[in-house]
Amino acid sequence: MRRIPVIIDCDPGIDDVMALTLAFAHPELDIKLITTEPGNQTQEKTIHNALTFTSYMKKNIEIARGLDKPFFRKLEIADKVHGENGLGNVQFPEPTLQVSNRPAIEAMKETLLSSDEQIILIATGPLTNVGALLLAHPEVKSKIKYISYMGGAAVGGNMSPTAEFNVYVDPHAADIVFRSGIPIVMSGLDVTHKAYVTLEEINEIEAIGSDFASKVSQMLRFYIHSAKQTAFHAPNFENQIHLHDLCAVSYVLTPELFEGDDCYVAVELEGKLTAGTTVVDYAQQTGLPHNAQVLHTINREKFVEQFFDAVKKMSV
Repeated sequence: MRRIPVIIDCDPGIDDVMALTLAFAHPELDIKLITTEPGNQTQEKTIHNALTFTSYMKKNIEIARGLDKPFFRKLEIADKVHGENGLGNVQFPEPTLQVSNRPAIEAMKETLLSSDEQIILIATGPLTNVGALLLAHPEVKSKIKYISYMGGAAVGGNMSPTAEFNVYVDPHAADIVFRSGIPIVMSGLDVTHKAYVTLEEINEIEAIGSDFASKVSQMLRFYIHSAKQTAFHAPNFENQIHLHDLCAVSYVLTPELFEGDDCYVAVELEGKLTAGTTVVDYAQQTGLPHNAQVLHTINREKFVEQFFDAVKKMSV
């Protein structure tokens, strides 16, 4: 089996843990490195969550600490959605893994440059680490096959009327990435709001009966309740929760589950009402070349089946 080399840059985070579950469950993914940054919680908590969860899953993967704050903006975290510890207050055992001696940017650079084949970057948080990497080491660009990114929105945001959280947290880093020339697959809110599980489906996960399935169901129940209190809960979606970050991993494994359009995407940096907005030129009014595939449709039934299978597999 030819394995797909990937680097996962994340901010765990309930939905990041779900994305890591899917990645860990599929041996066809060769996970070279996991890097962390703040977003869903502070860096201290996201790196701890990455270490504890990866240890719990018995995966021996290098985990490197990234930058602690956005390029220019004050850090905003989604603690009201993900809870005090970032995982809906679910506790995993203390980690057996330790933080890498290499800072994330150095680890990413060396991993990419030493690879004999191109690597896919899966990014499920603010793009602070990826933006810093490309700014400091543009020589790595040719080693990146594409970036599968959970972030942005063509229509409607969750941090403002137009801006999605991950881009809003660090729009300057996102701007660097979208202008890098590297192909991007953008799993924005347009598709992730269709990638949901229902309360009834969460009950089915709990019925698996394993310790892990119980933890997953607890996190998702917390997620449903907390998201309902914020703009992170899409309108008209009662007793459902969106597995945003899972889309970025699912696309790498099964791109046939998704549909999208090639577009030019720019990031608004300074707008008083629109900072952090991904401006998607669906009508090609700018005349600029496409720099992203913007996903908008998903086969939800197959997506949920894929997630269930991953939870079952990792429950053994």
